[in-house]
Amino acid sequence: MGEEGFSAEQIDTSRPHPARMYDYYLGGQDNYEVDRTAAEAVIGLLPDIRLAARENRSFMHRATRAVVARGVRQIIDIGTGIPTSPNTHEVARSLAPDVRIAYVDNDPIVSAYAGAKLTNEGNAGFVLADLRDPEALLRHPAVADLIDFDQPVALLLVAILHFIDDAEDPVGIVRALTDALPPGSHLVLSHGTTDFHDAEQLAAVRDVYRNATAGVTLRPRERVAAFYDGFELLEPGLVQPPFWAPEAPVPDDPMLRGLGFYCGVGVKG
Repeated sequence: MGEEGFSAEQIDTSRPHPARMYDYYLGGQDNYEVDRTAAEAVIGLLPDIRLAARENRSFMHRATRAVVARGVRQIIDIGTGIPTSPNTHEVARSLAPDVRIAYVDNDPIVSAYAGAKLTNEGNAGFVLADLRDPEALLRHPAVADLIDFDQPVALLLVAILHFIDDAEDPVGIVRALTDALPPGSHLVLSHGTTDFHDAEQLAAVRDVYRNATAGVTLRPRERVAAFYDGFELLEPGLVQPPFWAPEAPVPDDPMLRGLGFYCGVGVKG
């Protein structure tokens, strides 16, 4: 179900790409010099960004296990990023081998990895599509063939919405996606925030991303909470990644309390 046949010209290596920068934050190797240079500039401004990326991914793993434990057997993971094991399907199928997953990303490099690392085990598909066109994304055959919209779905929007600027109506995009989901569906979301860092630091970070293939728009807690309209947040609500259903007591570490992300899982009533 993967997309194939992308030419080298479709992969822009002249500008940093957020997915490849995130791969670098996580310690991955699937990035270019231009991505590493930009990522190091961000690390210089926000030394905790690597920890934030790791904690954000750990949240995704715990949230995936939580929604599968609640009975969900189909997942749409938008903004998949460079595959990093364990991937969503590996985490989900550790609890329920029959989980079906549609991965979505707008980066041809992610598509190039999809067949080998994301869709090779079956019951999974990859869609090269843009979150900014939610209707086309939902109509894509790889989504339609896998996802039964009469049954609960888990929609993953992990560390992706802050790459949608206000003029592109991120709340409207999320509403278009969640309106298609039946009751009992889950929204797994994380988002960068302005609440824990100096405004001057964050302005400099935005300048780095302005030269990338996607800019970054960080938002305060109340604006992140607005994405959950129509959903009831599971405990512990909208919190920083280390504090969402941790598997062990969280150390009393000021750096953990200062990570610039919010995350949560909501259930559609």
